[in-house]
Amino acid sequence: MGERQSEFEAVVLPHAVTLLRFARRHCGSDAEDIVQETLLRAWRGLASFQPDTNARAWLFRILLNTWHSHGRRKNARPVEMPLREAATRAGGSGAEIVEVNQALSRLPEDQRVVLLLAAVEGFTCREMAVILGVPMGTVMSRLSRARAAMREMVPNEKRKAEAGWK
Repeated sequence: MGERQSEFEAVVLPHAVTLLRFARRHCGSDAEDIVQETLLRAWRGLASFQPDTNARAWLFRILLNTWHSHGRRKNARPVEMPLREAATRAGGSGAEIVEVNQALSRLPEDQRVVLLLAAVEGFTCREMAVILGVPMGTVMSRLSRARAAMREMVPNEKRKAEAGWK
């Protein structure tokens, strides 16, 4: 096994599952193609990867650049992914899962991406700024707007009761 292949397996492949999870939520039916293209681009650009930097952030940047370069964001809709595992841990019902997925799909793309990167993938604002190539303040404002929009679209039980929801 060559040195390049060993480095690829050590640096890139451990993140393939998280790339696919994010792509399924963000890229819809093109997810597997986008991830495959991302891995190919990572293989080709492995020499440009700096060993002491965040490989996961580097890969997510490649994934989003791939998504944008294919122009797929204009035509695709996010897939409403079942969040059963997270909902089970949080005690959520099937109706709540559907409600959250629908609200997430209604967010503008820039807010949805930041919210997914933060809430699902666990990136910091600084890491997201690097991934998205925008200032950290922009990331923070997008995240704040996304959270506010989600609170409006998916009110908690107390707010539902106050509004007369059943």
